[in-house]
Amino acid sequence: MAIKFARRMKGLKGSEIRELLKLTENPEVISFAGGLPAPELFPIEEMKKISTLVLEESGAAALQYSTTEGFPALREHIADRMNSKNKTNITKDDILITNGSQQGLDFAGKVFLDEDDVVLCESPSYLGALNAFKAYSPKFIEVPTDQHGMKMDELEKILETTDRVKMIYVIPDFQNPTGRTWPMERRQKFMEIINKFEIPVIEDNPYGELRFEGENLPSLKSMDMKGLVVFLGSFSKIFCPGYRIGWTCAPKEILSKFVFVKQGADLQASSISQREVSKFMDIYDLDAHVEKLKEVYSRRRDLMLDTMAKELPEGLEYTHPEGGLFTWVELPSHLNAKVIMQDCLKNNVAYVPGGSFFPNGGKENCFRLNYSTMTDERIVEGITRLGAVLKQHMEVKAKA
Repeated sequence: MAIKFARRMKGLKGSEIRELLKLTENPEVISFAGGLPAPELFPIEEMKKISTLVLEESGAAALQYSTTEGFPALREHIADRMNSKNKTNITKDDILITNGSQQGLDFAGKVFLDEDDVVLCESPSYLGALNAFKAYSPKFIEVPTDQHGMKMDELEKILETTDRVKMIYVIPDFQNPTGRTWPMERRQKFMEIINKFEIPVIEDNPYGELRFEGENLPSLKSMDMKGLVVFLGSFSKIFCPGYRIGWTCAPKEILSKFVFVKQGADLQASSISQREVSKFMDIYDLDAHVEKLKEVYSRRRDLMLDTMAKELPEGLEYTHPEGGLFTWVELPSHLNAKVIMQDCLKNNVAYVPGGSFFPNGGKENCFRLNYSTMTDERIVEGITRLGAVLKQHMEVKAKA
């Protein structure tokens, strides 16, 4: 039987990261492939108490349907937190609770994109966002980047010569996959350009609170004078991803459209999950929890970078992130990270090949490493194994 699928299915494929995570379920594999928080830092004992409290205090409401926009007390917490951390000036009415920020990405595509519309993104950019947008059949233009993120002169040049740009997707803080952060002057220049061309912006910010060093910088949303920036946030990296609680913050004209599409997608985020996350913030200090994460992740980042300096061969480059979960490695142009990955898996170590982070392809000599999940001992052992495989490949090429 020939089943006829929608045309959009032709351009969709499984996430390379998700497929790699299946391979790394073997406990012998030291995996730097995922973007997972450290499970030993989840507040399990606290959440046992919280779940009981929620059921005792409001069990029927927690297990019932609720509004699409989300639990008001949680939205209030989020607005207060954004005003403090991201320098915004918003209220709970500017917030929609989503099933992770990934759902916000899908909704952005649904709200803004028609077939063959143009999306601008950093080169490279987050694979999960690219896959979400691809369902709506846009064309991608990659804006060149350097160690400080998106190049503003290149962005302006593209906008001056392309008239079908419907949306710009960016991660200014500890970008996935590179770990890079935009400095203040680039943020200001970006908003100047955006205000000139009046293009909607999706500011993805799942990692912004995980800063280990340097100065906290204001979000693009805080500089948004024309109502063009849609901010996506998440509790997945600063709390627990299993709750699948994220949010979209946007001007009312845009947010109302996100509410409409959420009603068509799933009606609402989990009532009980929203209440449990909100109750945790009522009783416990989320800032103190984030500080524990930062202490551990900062140490693991330092350990990974120090071990890379000792064990990786000369002739490659990697980023020094000021926060977040990732560092990015660029090999000499003649090497293919996807090919090398096969030998790494034979040695029970894994990373994410970088080609998938470029929506238009053509760059296979790079890969992403995550430092948040593995223990100190496994970081050292995994980078040592990785270094041995890379040295072998570089020596073979040098002799060829």
